[in-house]
Amino acid sequence: MSETVLVTGGAGYIGSHTAMALITAGHKVVVVDNFVNAKPDALSVVAELTGVEIPIIDGDARDVELLTSVIEDHGVTAVIHMAALKAVGESVEMPLEYYGNNLETAIATLQAMRDAGIYKFVFSSSATVYGDPESCPIPEDASIGATNPYGMTKEMIEVIIRDLAASDDRWKVTALRYFNPVGAHESGKISEAPLGKPNNLMPMIMEVATGKREKVMVFGDDWPTADGTGVRDYIHIMDLVEGHVAALEHLDVQEGYEVYNLGQGEGVSVLELIRGVEEATGMQIPYEVTGRRAGDIAECVADPSKANSVLGWKTTRDIAQACRDAWNSQ
Repeated sequence: MSETVLVTGGAGYIGSHTAMALITAGHKVVVVDNFVNAKPDALSVVAELTGVEIPIIDGDARDVELLTSVIEDHGVTAVIHMAALKAVGESVEMPLEYYGNNLETAIATLQAMRDAGIYKFVFSSSATVYGDPESCPIPEDASIGATNPYGMTKEMIEVIIRDLAASDDRWKVTALRYFNPVGAHESGKISEAPLGKPNNLMPMIMEVATGKREKVMVFGDDWPTADGTGVRDYIHIMDLVEGHVAALEHLDVQEGYEVYNLGQGEGVSVLELIRGVEEATGMQIPYEVTGRRAGDIAECVADPSKANSVLGWKTTRDIAQACRDAWNSQ
């Protein structure tokens, strides 16, 4: 069934790629974004690539009245909620801003949905909810306990939507725990382009490759991993957003609340990712090892088998392709 999907925070890196995947799968997209960490350009490119105009509302996802009117005016039938502040390090420095923004946008979005009488909700959660995992790969039923305010906001919102689903069986809600999205659409026209200083590793490496930055800072080489640098599960952005389409479409047969990991199921270290970009670009990427960063952990790798079996979704693009596509987008 074709849905009309409101994507909050839809102009960002993941949001714009999600809009692309939704339209390609035959759904309609409406975006609300306040452009704090994004520009409308990416959505113009999505419209150009798909031939479909996307209604874009410049507004704050904390505004219940605005969201309710958008849902009613555009005939929205489901929401993918992505509006959030999202930098782990910054959240440690600015906890009040993170708790305020991330919880308020989620609660306002859910209130607007209830006021408008729609109940299909997909939430952008994060692997940070697992905190420092007891073992890897991590299944969805592993114990959770975020180690930073950003992760805590995701954990709290998961609790809110779980309780909401338990309170009223009209709600069909899914939390998608992202691991580390990297890469870009194969056209090279949509990419990860944060405003200001990037907080994620791939855009930092890209800034070095394009000469905007002298070197990559590697936060610690004394972690208990094979090469001493942090290990993460890097998932190609197009695999990730295809997971959103699968989760959205599965809501038709879902009852209540479900949670899924979206990850590759394999770990890649910081130095391995740097080497992957060196291979894709044919250039050397200088780096400097510095101290560990507050809130960081040694290793975080997904067990994606639940999403594979229940949603019929699996990753089809490897880390080498993610590095090539990230470079192509530059």
